[in-house]
Amino acid sequence: MKGYRKILIAVNGSKNVLINGLKLACDERCWVTVVKVIPPNEGDLSLVGVKNIEDVLNSGCRKDISEINDIAESEGAMIKTRLEEGDVDKKIVEVAEEERCDVIIMGSRGKRNWIRKLFGDNVVGKVINQAPCPVFVVAS
Repeated sequence: MKGYRKILIAVNGSKNVLINGLKLACDERCWVTVVKVIPPNEGDLSLVGVKNIEDVLNSGCRKDISEINDIAESEGAMIKTRLEEGDVDKKIVEVAEEERCDVIIMGSRGKRNWIRKLFGDNVVGKVINQAPCPVFVVAS
């Protein structure tokens, strides 16, 4: 990881990606931004019968951000955390460009069929094809 000063770690639910990414970043004393992307809401929230639906939706995000910060603290890393909403691959690339990152670290579930791997019909493949920098994939 020599030569990288700004690292973007994209978390997908697996804490393994975050832990391994922070270990790499701490070894090199890099600036670290951690991004969690949630898919856009496409439903009619007025029909769910909850008075303040935004609080309900955000409570899960706050929990995720809190867990990310706890892991960073246990690894002795200082991070910048970003929560984004939108298409996962596009938002990861967008954040990498905005933060001027030198490398993106993200996870990949190992159980993909060969057709999806070949044609890149997944988030990792799309990020690799669009990223402004190298992408380091960690098995999650």
